[in-house]
Amino acid sequence: MAAELGFVEAAPAWRLRSEQFPSKVGGRPAWLGEAGLPGPPELACARCGRPLAFLLQLYAPLPGRADAFHRGLFLFCCRAPPCCAGLRVFRNQLPRKNDFYSHEPPAEEPPPETGEPVRLQLPSGPRLCRVCGCLGPKTCSGCHRAHYCSRDHQTLDWRAGHKQACGQADNSDNTVPDHNFLFPEFEIVIETEDEITPEVLEREDESEVTGSMGKFENLTY
Repeated sequence: MAAELGFVEAAPAWRLRSEQFPSKVGGRPAWLGEAGLPGPPELACARCGRPLAFLLQLYAPLPGRADAFHRGLFLFCCRAPPCCAGLRVFRNQLPRKNDFYSHEPPAEEPPPETGEPVRLQLPSGPRLCRVCGCLGPKTCSGCHRAHYCSRDHQTLDWRAGHKQACGQADNSDNTVPDHNFLFPEFEIVIETEDEITPEVLEREDESEVTGSMGKFENLTY
């Protein structure tokens, strides 16, 4: 048997988007589709009530399941001290034939630059929170264009610059400031390593013990 190990590496932004089916740490979640996404109640910390922060996601398809040909596992946590609790895992999945992605594997080359640094809308329309990238059912009462998952994140965005931009004619969702809420974003690269068998461990232990005994024998008092 073999074990799979994950390592974090820097990667260009396009490799971490939904259409690349990434495994990644930090940033906003790269949802595969809108069905079954957790809402604000599911993403509230059970201890302090604040919105959970996206920690990482793993692309974990189930080829034997037609409804989970594409499947992502999403891990969230509370990062508000002194709480820092409330780990929760969600899954988001799609069949191979769907309304969002090609039947073929994603291209290995970067797509044409669109000038859209952050995706704040799922393919079929539901809006995402400007701060965390989760479902944003709440709307700014001023501009009616900025969406949020909670009052906490609306307050963060207001302090980060939306107070000045709200109501301006050229205000758009494409310009999103750094709210200091997301974790740094990296790609998770999966590598396969041969699993160490008990026999190998036993031989290594014997070698280590023998070597240690030899060192003690050479000591002089």
